[in-house]
Amino acid sequence: MRILLVEDTHDVGEAICRRFQQIGHTVDWETDGTAASDILAHTAYDLLILDVMLPGMDGFSILKTLRRARIGVPVLVLTARSEIDDRVGALDLGADDYLVKPFDFRELEARARVLLRRSSGGDATNVIVCGDIRLDRTNRNVTVGRREVQLKRREIALLEILASRPGRVFRKDELLDQLFGFDEAAGVNAIELYVGRLRKKLEGASARIVTLRGSGYQLVSDDAH
Repeated sequence: MRILLVEDTHDVGEAICRRFQQIGHTVDWETDGTAASDILAHTAYDLLILDVMLPGMDGFSILKTLRRARIGVPVLVLTARSEIDDRVGALDLGADDYLVKPFDFRELEARARVLLRRSSGGDATNVIVCGDIRLDRTNRNVTVGRREVQLKRREIALLEILASRPGRVFRKDELLDQLFGFDEAAGVNAIELYVGRLRKKLEGASARIVTLRGSGYQLVSDDAH
C-alpha cells in the first residue's frame, strides 16, 4: 500500500524505505515535520510511520493536527523515548501503535501489516483468497490452485489491492496513487501495462480482473456468479 514515512535519521529512513519497497509497498519519505504535515493535508495514505523528534514540527504536533482534521490514516509512531508517559501520550493523541528505537525490522513489518489489515477492513489473517488465487502477504507468495505464480513486486502490490476488496471497482488514478510514489514518473498507461501483465500470469484462475470502461478495474471470482 502507499506509506508516508516521516523520519529525519537518514540511515534509519533509507533502511525502512528499502524494506517496505522490497515487499511491494510504495513509500514516500519526508524528513521535515512541517513539510510532512502539509503533505498529509492533501494526500491520502494507507499508513503513516511517524518519528517523534523531527525538525520543523514534532511528531506529537503532527498527530494532533491530523486527528483534529479528522484524518483517520493509521499511525505507527517511532520514538527513542522509552518513558511510559511518552508512549501513553502518543496513543492518547490518536496513534494506533508505537515502536521504541532501536527496533527489529521484522517487528516493524508485522505491526505495519496489522494496521494495514485493520484499515482495509481485513480480518486477522495475512492470507487473501479470491477464487483459487491465494496471496500470502507475509512471504509475498502467490498461488493459483496448486501452481505457484512468480510475480514482480508491483504486480503483487496490484493484486493485493484488488484482492483485498474483491468486486470493488478501483479507478486508474487510485491505483496510480497507491503503486507509485511522488518521485516516480508514471501515468495511467503504466496501470494498463501492469494490469495486462497480471492478467496474463493469472490465466486459468477462477477469479479474473475485469475492465469497466470509464470506471476502472475489479477482481471478480467465478464463485460470486
